[in-house]
Amino acid sequence: MSAVKKTSQTSQAVGKSSKFFRGVWAELKKVHWPNRSELITYTTVVLVSVAIVALLIWIVDSALTLALTRILK
Repeated sequence: MSAVKKTSQTSQAVGKSSKFFRGVWAELKKVHWPNRSELITYTTVVLVSVAIVALLIWIVDSALTLALTRILK
C-alpha cells in the first residue's frame, strides 16, 4: 500500500470520527438534564420501586420454599 493511500485512509478515519463526535455533542445539547430537585425525586422513586419489587420477590420465594418443604416431607 502506498503512503498516499494510507494518509488518505487516516484522513478519512479522522474526518469520520470528528463528524461522529460533533453529532454526539449536538445531541447532548438537546438532552433535558434534571436539576437537583428532580434528580433527588427520580432517585427516590427508583429506590422505593426496587425495594418494593425486592420485597415481593422475597415473599413469593419464601412462600414457594415453605410450600415445597411441606410437600416434600
